[in-house]
Amino acid sequence: MAGDAERVYPADRVILREVGLRDGLQLTQSFPSTEAKADWIRREHAAGVRHFEVGSFLPSSRFPQFADVRELTDLVNSLGAHSLGLALNGRGARDALEAGVTELTVVLSATEAHNMANARRPREQSLSEIAATVRLRDEIRSPALINVGIAMATGCSLAGPVDPAEVERLAEACLRAGVDLVGIADTVGYGGPRQIAELCRRMTALMGDRPYVVHLHDTRGLGLANALAAYDAGARVFDASLAGLGGCPFAPGATGNVVFEDLVYLFETAGISTGIDLEEVIAIREILSREMPDETLHGTLAQAGLPKGMTWQAHAA
Repeated sequence: MAGDAERVYPADRVILREVGLRDGLQLTQSFPSTEAKADWIRREHAAGVRHFEVGSFLPSSRFPQFADVRELTDLVNSLGAHSLGLALNGRGARDALEAGVTELTVVLSATEAHNMANARRPREQSLSEIAATVRLRDEIRSPALINVGIAMATGCSLAGPVDPAEVERLAEACLRAGVDLVGIADTVGYGGPRQIAELCRRMTALMGDRPYVVHLHDTRGLGLANALAAYDAGARVFDASLAGLGGCPFAPGATGNVVFEDLVYLFETAGISTGIDLEEVIAIREILSREMPDETLHGTLAQAGLPKGMTWQAHAA
C-alpha cells in the first residue's frame, strides 16, 4: 500500500500530525470529555489540520482516557481526515482495524531495554508480530496503512546512545515485514540537530518515495531545532501535540511532545507552508485550559503572542 501512503502523505508538502489526543493524554491526571475532544478535532480540522492520532486501543477499564477512541475515529473519518490509532498487541491491532482507523501505528524500540520495558518482549518477537499485523490487515481487507514507530531512535534513557545504523536496520526489517511507512521517535529528547539530521538522511535514502514520520520531544529544549534539521535532511511528516502535552510512561525523564502551534510557527516563518491557520490553533488551547485546569500547558508562542502586524490565514486543504 505504499502508493496509498504517498497519497496520504504527498512528498511536496509538510504534514503536521496532531498526536495530543493520544500521546498527549498518556500521562495527564485528567483528560477532556468526549464532547470537548470532538470540539478539539473539529476546530483543528477547520484550521487546516488533516491528520489526527485519536487514541490507543487498550482496555478502557485501565485507560479511561481512550474509552472513546472508536467515536473519535468515526468523527475524524466523517470529516474526510486521516485517523491514526495506536495498538500495543494483536488484540488492539484487530480492534483498531475493525474500528476503521485509516492508519495503525505499532511500536518497536531501537533498544532491547526499552522494548522489554514498553512491550515486555524482545525486539525480534515484536518484528514477528509486526509481520502478523500486516497479514491480519490483509486478511480482513482493511484499507488501513501500517506504520511502525521506532522509539528511542536517537538515544535511550535506559540504554544510552543509539547507533543510527541500528535504527536503519530495524526500519529495513519493518519494510521487509510489509509495513507502509516507518516513524522515528526521539522519545526522550536525546538527540540534537546533528544527530537528527544524520538519522533523517539515512531514512530519506532508505525510504525513497515512501514517507516516514519524525516524532520529536522537547525534553531538552531542542525540539524545534531538531524539526528544522529533519526537514533539511528530507523529512516531511512531523508529529506534535497541542500545548506540548505528552510523554512516554516507560521512558524515565520523558516530557511532552513538540508544541504543535510552535511547530506551525517555525515552518511558516521559514517560508514552508503547513496549510494551518495558526491563530485558530492557538485559540483551541482554551479547551485544554477549561477541561484540564491542573495540567501544565506549554508553548512559547501562546505565552508571547504573534508578532505585531503578523496575520495568518488558513490555507486550502
